[in-house]
Amino acid sequence: MAGTTPTDRNSRQARIAEMRRAERSRERRNKVVAITVSAAVVAGLVGFGAWVLIDRKNKDDAAAKAVAAARTATVAEEQSWDPKTLGRNHVETPVSYPMNPPVGGDHHPRWMNCNGDVYKNPVPQVNAVHSLEHGAVWVTYNEKAPQADIDQLADRVAKTPYTLMSPVKEQSGTIMLSAWGKQVTVDSAADPRVKQFFTKYVQGPQTPEPGAACTNGLVGK
Repeated sequence: MAGTTPTDRNSRQARIAEMRRAERSRERRNKVVAITVSAAVVAGLVGFGAWVLIDRKNKDDAAAKAVAAARTATVAEEQSWDPKTLGRNHVETPVSYPMNPPVGGDHHPRWMNCNGDVYKNPVPQVNAVHSLEHGAVWVTYNEKAPQADIDQLADRVAKTPYTLMSPVKEQSGTIMLSAWGKQVTVDSAADPRVKQFFTKYVQGPQTPEPGAACTNGLVGK
């Protein structure tokens, strides 16, 4: 068998060297591709994240403007009382209120729980007035209110902190919404003024003690 010549060895070494150069070249191309793809992915994620943040900020700004506009808009046929004429003393004796339901005045030291509480029975007015002082909206209804409206209002109240609901048999309106110094009468739960009143007066600018508790008060049934 003939031996390997220097020319054969040189040729084989040249081929090996060429294969190694080709492999290094492929590795460099793969690294460049990987870096380029990674950069594109990162840029895409950053761009998408920025878009999400901007979109969220725009939506938050729009929602804040809507609430601000709702709180400055007038509720049609709303009654208002001068806060200066509404007493705020804590008393443990009966109080005679000039309106029914009352929208303010002297009241019991203990408030009615108003963290979306729906009461099936009448509640003491002197305690409910204290809840209004804390920024609650009090929804009341008489025997003329259809059960469907009562259920719809109860659902809204249950989902809204700083609200409470109870029957008031002697009130003049079918459905009445009261806040401190504010009151409106509606005939239906679907009346758009219900939502407007909630938006404007739940912890609204009329609140004498904003942020005060609506829990750990008196519990009705």
